[in-house]
Amino acid sequence: MHSNHDQERDTAEEPPMTRRTDLNYRPIVQRAARVVIVMALVMVGTIRCNATDLEDYLQLRGPAPTETFRYGSGASQMAEFFRPRGDGPFPVVVLIHGGCWLSRYQGLRQFQALAGVLAREGVAVWNVGYRGIDEPGGGYPGTYQDIAASLGELDRQADRLRLDMHRVIAIGHSAGAHLALWAAARPEIPSTSPLYTDDPTKINEVIALGALADLRGDADAIEQSCGVNPAVLTGSSSASRSDVYADTSPAQMLPIHAKVVFVNGENDAIASPALATRFVELARRAGMDASTVTVAAAGHFDEVTPSTPAWTAINKIILQAVRAPSDHD
Repeated sequence: MHSNHDQERDTAEEPPMTRRTDLNYRPIVQRAARVVIVMALVMVGTIRCNATDLEDYLQLRGPAPTETFRYGSGASQMAEFFRPRGDGPFPVVVLIHGGCWLSRYQGLRQFQALAGVLAREGVAVWNVGYRGIDEPGGGYPGTYQDIAASLGELDRQADRLRLDMHRVIAIGHSAGAHLALWAAARPEIPSTSPLYTDDPTKINEVIALGALADLRGDADAIEQSCGVNPAVLTGSSSASRSDVYADTSPAQMLPIHAKVVFVNGENDAIASPALATRFVELARRAGMDASTVTVAAAGHFDEVTPSTPAWTAINKIILQAVRAPSDHD
């Protein structure tokens, strides 16, 4: 079901950060007043800007969606569609926000800012909401089932919305990068898993921004940055599911049959570039097309703030992916 310009988006006041997460985010907040030099490795020249902090990110707003689709009864079980001008068929970007897999850090309405930028570039945008681990039914398996259900709704609406489903790019930030990579890796899920589906949405490329993507290898970083025990995202083992990472952690679901680009701010204190490098090394050993880009002097929230030079560089990467030839050209 859907409604035009859905008015049920979360408008609650942003709650305070938990003590553990606040301590880890504090270096980012302290950098907000500092002028830094930012030069993306994919750009030419030097541009001065202010680092973006969590409070700035939470204030981001963008245009209202063209339509809103609900794929479940929960408040977060929705996807927003942003239609570009023209007749289509349009390439599609699937946006999956981060926030430590926690609903209290929001993300859907902040990503409307990114959706507006991309729609003006002629790209259709599917902005995904999903249940966090702090919501009823969230965690394993519910959070993953929400991502799958939202993509199923995208498939069902594709013809009416004039979408080119041969050009689907998934972009996730932080925890959302984990879910974007997971969405692309769904063909690798064992048939015995509760998360198995026989015809998952084909994703051509994943652009992982400030990714916390490896639930096993990045467990310490996830606990330190988010105060989250990855066990809530993996579930418990059973006789039919002995490896809890085989259907939840993209690093243990390789090879992913999609191109993967990891982008990190050099000063990302939540997901360091070293995490991306480690994942890409694993991916390349599995025969994947995987690469990293590091944006100098940028932080975690610069990666998803349209006013920053970091986003200017990332936007170029996105448009290059969207405009790349597909297998059906």
